[in-house]
Amino acid sequence: MGEITIHAVKQVSFQVRNGELGIILGPSGAGKTTVLNLLGGMENVTSGKIYFDGKDITAMNEFELTDYRRYKIGFVFQFYNLIPNLTAAENVEMAKQVCKSPLEPEEALRIVGLGDRINNFPSQLSGGEQQRVAIARAICKNPDLLLCDEPTGALDTETGKTVLKVLSDISRKMGKTVIIITHNSLVAPIADRLIEMKNGMVVKECVQDYPADLEGIKW
Repeated sequence: MGEITIHAVKQVSFQVRNGELGIILGPSGAGKTTVLNLLGGMENVTSGKIYFDGKDITAMNEFELTDYRRYKIGFVFQFYNLIPNLTAAENVEMAKQVCKSPLEPEEALRIVGLGDRINNFPSQLSGGEQQRVAIARAICKNPDLLLCDEPTGALDTETGKTVLKVLSDISRKMGKTVIIITHNSLVAPIADRLIEMKNGMVVKECVQDYPADLEGIKW
């Protein structure tokens, strides 16, 4: 038998403008995380191009990709990946050490609503607070693009809404581009731009001129 080529994603094409809050929506296995990894320079395409701020990141060498990931991109994952024996401020400080124009850890924690928890250890924080520390760590780098992989996946509704409010504010008040991937269609109305994926392909892209308020969102 001949070799069979399996495409993780295929014919994916969309754009997210500077300062937008974008949501990539789709079921498990739709290719969302693969797209996020490609956008973040963590995986390489076999064909096609990805442009960030007018530059083709698929043409970058390893040194250029490292700089791209380090200085341009902030990552937030479903699991917080905090270091247990470091305080919230110290966890955020780790990101400050690898970037050019970082925010102060205390400022990043204040932005996510944890200005009074800077000296707490992860074990002293709730799940939602730990996720906000992870977001603070990402924005401490002062990135242009924040990529968030199921950031509310392990959280209840109210805690998840708090995290989404933080991400929304980072986009709308700080002017950062934020892309969230999620399987939860109920949060889709809050996006400026919605991209729906299925079976490794983009099946819909739309701009939402009047994003919904988080207060009305429940899941």
